[in-house]
Amino acid sequence: MTAVVEVRDAHVVHRARGGGLFRRDRVYALTGAELSVAAGETVGVVGESGCGKSTLAKVLVGIQRPVAGTVAFRGRDLWAMPAAERRATVGAGTGLVFQDPSTALNRRLTVRRILRDPLDVHRRGTRPEREARVRELMALVGLPGALADALPGQLSGGQRQRVAIARALALEPALVVADEPTSALDVSVRAQILNLLLDLRERLGLALVFVSHDIQTVRRMSDRVITMYLGRIVEETPAGRVTDAARHPYTRALFSATPGLLDPIDPIPLTGPVPSATRPPSGCPFRTRCWKADELCARVMPDFSAASHPAHRYRCHHPVEEDTSTRDLTRQEP
Repeated sequence: MTAVVEVRDAHVVHRARGGGLFRRDRVYALTGAELSVAAGETVGVVGESGCGKSTLAKVLVGIQRPVAGTVAFRGRDLWAMPAAERRATVGAGTGLVFQDPSTALNRRLTVRRILRDPLDVHRRGTRPEREARVRELMALVGLPGALADALPGQLSGGQRQRVAIARALALEPALVVADEPTSALDVSVRAQILNLLLDLRERLGLALVFVSHDIQTVRRMSDRVITMYLGRIVEETPAGRVTDAARHPYTRALFSATPGLLDPIDPIPLTGPVPSATRPPSGCPFRTRCWKADELCARVMPDFSAASHPAHRYRCHHPVEEDTSTRDLTRQEP
């Protein structure tokens, strides 16, 4: 499948407020990221807070420029384009759904104005055509037409998120990135929004990147699951194999920590805090919390290795054996 967006060896480094008198600390938010997403595919991104999930999302939609590496949209390097062309390409070709719809929408604009705004900015169609597109978008995400003149404060949380999704789809983008789209919603509303995203992906052929802390939801939503740790992609797994066939110890630990009612297991314990992104450990960044770590892990960052299953790769010197279940891992002494 042809990639809609392709990231190659992307690095993002921020300057921190702390540091010495003449040199400020640097935060290594993203290191050597490589990822491609095809049309009609959903890629889930999981990891602890501060692992670089949102930074990767911003890189994918052209909000964050990497200090090194390339971001290609439909085969063209975004950051090699003239600024005006890049803005038009990103604005029309990508959509972003934010975490909190209450802050993502302008409280002073009606739903009609919010949905028409991208069409006005990019000068799509005549005024009657734009109004017709607004009605089409509202129907697409299941919003009644009577809400067109309502303000965001008059809507429920689920309705606001539907407006945010409709706005992201206004210009018929090829790629939609949903960054924690349900974390600010009630449990009863989350399933509706998740089902809506899956339905839109099927109907419109979208490339969808789904970022979330809810890793079991990511597993059910996605075709592939990307695991990130301290700014690095450490594993890429087919979603159906991520629970009991992931090879990286960190991925296994993440999925063991999610509660299960039908087949509960004890979580794999991870000792120690997450290392600082300003002074990441040498070698493998996960070695300070990994029960398999040794001197090799401290010296060398492992390259990607391919598992026996296609589309499955990981970065680990001492991966989990393929026939080892997560339940068996929890019985091992860390």
